[in-house]
Amino acid sequence: MSTATAAEMPAIVTASEEQRYAELQLIALDHARCGETEPLVAMVKAGLPVNLADAKGNSLLMLATYHGHAETALMLLGHGADVDRRNDRGQTPLGGAAFKGERDIVALLLAYRADIDADNGGGMTAIMYAAMFGRTEVVKQLQAHGASLRQRNRLGISAKTMVRISQWLSRLFQILRFKPGRHSRPA
Repeated sequence: MSTATAAEMPAIVTASEEQRYAELQLIALDHARCGETEPLVAMVKAGLPVNLADAKGNSLLMLATYHGHAETALMLLGHGADVDRRNDRGQTPLGGAAFKGERDIVALLLAYRADIDADNGGGMTAIMYAAMFGRTEVVKQLQAHGASLRQRNRLGISAKTMVRISQWLSRLFQILRFKPGRHSRPA
């Protein structure tokens, strides 16, 4: 009669243990979304996968960055989170941070070597999202880090064109808000 080692023995998980693990995963995802770094780091140190993702493929890092939680994102990256892990829509944490205009998080992700020109779905790069949503400071930041203006989205529109349109619209909005001779306050 042979004796099996612990590694060879099948793991027996009860339904209640499985349910509790699913609950812990949801709690961890909420911690990332809310920027609750301390309880999340304890969970990661206890063995929770640092690249855990929700049903839509949003990783802990994606949730933290999208919701503007730089400290939580830094902790996750420090524990080996995949800086370019995509969700089910093909979006990266950098694309989400650019879309939201999160300059500090963009800087953090770039420091961890996020792919600055990654396709975030439909050929859209981080700089394209920043330009499309009027995040002019993030556009400048990405340009300063070498973001390509030659990339084209699925409609054939280049990043360069999107940045130019964004700059033009930004100037137009400034003019419309601050017309000389008007006594009204800016919007």
